[in-house]
Amino acid sequence: MTYPYRSILNPIQFDDPSLLALGLAKLVAADHGATVHLLHVVAKLRAIGEPEVSEDEHSPAEEQARAKLQEIAARHLAGVQHKIHTASASERALAKAVVRVATEVDADLIVLKTHGRKGLSHLILGSVAEEVLRTAPCPVLTLTPAAQARAAHLRLPEASA
Repeated sequence: MTYPYRSILNPIQFDDPSLLALGLAKLVAADHGATVHLLHVVAKLRAIGEPEVSEDEHSPAEEQARAKLQEIAARHLAGVQHKIHTASASERALAKAVVRVATEVDADLIVLKTHGRKGLSHLILGSVAEEVLRTAPCPVLTLTPAAQARAAHLRLPEASA
């Protein structure tokens, strides 16, 4: 584990208009001269015999994700080194995809948000962040809903539609 951080993985969900985790990853990267690795994992239906996780398939969904990540990087990561990554995974293997990419980019830190689900919704929907925490090859910085509220000053401006 390296400190200061040199490689920071930031999984991005496109349903997050605040990009708060990216704001924090950007600050840490700027402080340490690190590279931010933006990742979007496209959920896919897995056919029998296909791997649970695959990367850079060049599927239309991954190409769209790559284009969105490039827009986000251009808008929010000026002056910070960054790289774009996509992967495809079954719903059950989203965390596995994050951990695999973290290993491949030799991440020193993963920064991601969590929904903070409890009870029945957690049981049914599970927690990608929780599985990443348990299996990651490096420290994981999670932003819970309470932490997100306290860190509102890191909120990046919403991208125009």
